[in-house]
Amino acid sequence: MKICVNTISKNEIKFVDKFMESCDGADEVIVADTGSTDGTIEKLRSLGATVHNINVDWINWPKKPTKEWRSRLKKPWRFDVARNMALDMVPEDFDVVISLDLDEVLLKGWRKHLEDAWSKDTTRIRYKYIWNHNPDGSPDVVFWTDKIFSRNNYEWRHPVHEVIYYNGGGREKISDSKIVIEHFADTSKPRNSYLPLLELSTFEDPKNDRNSHYLGREYYFYGKHKKAKEELERHLSLRSSTWKSERARSMTMIGHCCIALGDKDEATKWYLRSCAECPYEREPWVDLAQHYHNIGDHLGGYYAAVNALKIDDRPMTYVSRGYAWGAQPYDIAGTCAFYIGLLEESFKHTKTAYEKDPSNERIKKNLELIGSRLNA
Repeated sequence: MKICVNTISKNEIKFVDKFMESCDGADEVIVADTGSTDGTIEKLRSLGATVHNINVDWINWPKKPTKEWRSRLKKPWRFDVARNMALDMVPEDFDVVISLDLDEVLLKGWRKHLEDAWSKDTTRIRYKYIWNHNPDGSPDVVFWTDKIFSRNNYEWRHPVHEVIYYNGGGREKISDSKIVIEHFADTSKPRNSYLPLLELSTFEDPKNDRNSHYLGREYYFYGKHKKAKEELERHLSLRSSTWKSERARSMTMIGHCCIALGDKDEATKWYLRSCAECPYEREPWVDLAQHYHNIGDHLGGYYAAVNALKIDDRPMTYVSRGYAWGAQPYDIAGTCAFYIGLLEESFKHTKTAYEKDPSNERIKKNLELIGSRLNA
C-alpha cells in the first residue's frame, strides 16, 4: 500500500517540524505551497517533503466567476481549488491520500491502524479528530471525520469549509479506524476571507444545509446578528437540514442573536426550541440554563442545569462545546439553587464547580458563602 500525505501551506514554518515528524511512515509527503515567504518551503524540503508552488487564479475555478463576485472577493482564492491542485500532484499509483493541514499531526501508530482498517473495497477512512484542547492540554472537542481516501475518484468542493466528495462508479465504502489526528490551531492567522467565501458557497449551492449553518455562524461571529438570525432560520427551513444536533445549535445561536437585538422573550423561545429539538444533549440545556440565570429566572435556570447534568455521554460531534462539560452547568445549578432556597443542593453543585475550576475566585467565594449559610 502506497500512502501519501497531501496538503496546502502558506507561512507555517512553526508547524513544520511537528508535522513532518508525525508523517513518518508515509511513502511521500506532497505539499502545494500558495506563497510562503517565511522559510516554510525550504524547511519542508529539508525534512523530505516534495513541495510545489501553486497560484490559484480565476481560470482555475470550477465555473467562471461573475464580475460581481470578482469585485466582492478581490482575489481569486478558494480552498477547494487549491486542494484539488494539490491532489492532482499525487501520482496515480498511490493507493491512499491523507489530507492533513500543517497545524495537524498524526498520532503514533497511524500507519498500522490505516492498514488494518483498509480492505479491498474501502474508499475512505473515518478517524478520531481532536479539534481543540482545554487549558491543561487535554482534548476538548473531539469528533469523527474522514479526510483519508483513495487516490482516485475523489474531489474537493466548496470555496471554504471544503469537503471531499466521491465521484467514482459504484458505492463509496467508508471504514472505521483507530487513527487519531490532533489539531493545534494557528490562532494568529486572520479568517477575514471566510465570510465572503461562505457567502459564495451558499450562492453556488443554496440548498447545502451545512454551509448555510456555517454562514449564519460566521455572521454571528462578526456581530451581524440580524443577518445571522435570517441565515440560521434559512438553515432550519432547508429540506436537507435533518441533523438535530446542528439544528439545535442553529436555534441556540438564533437565541444569542435575539439577546443581542434586545428581544429576551424571543430568545427564550429559541433556547426552549433548541432543547426540544435535541433534549438528549447537554449543550442546549446549558445554554437555556445560562439564559434563565441571566434574566433572573432562577427556578428555570436550576431546572435546565439539572437536566443538563443528567446527561453523561458527550457526543463526538463538532457542535459539542467544552463549557457544557466543565464547571458551568454545576456553577449555574449551584447559584440558582441558592436563590430558590435549596442550600444543600447549592453547596453540592457549587463544590463540584469549584473542583472543576479551582482557580475561579468567584466560585470559591460562592462556596464559602453557601457553606456559612448552611452552618448558621
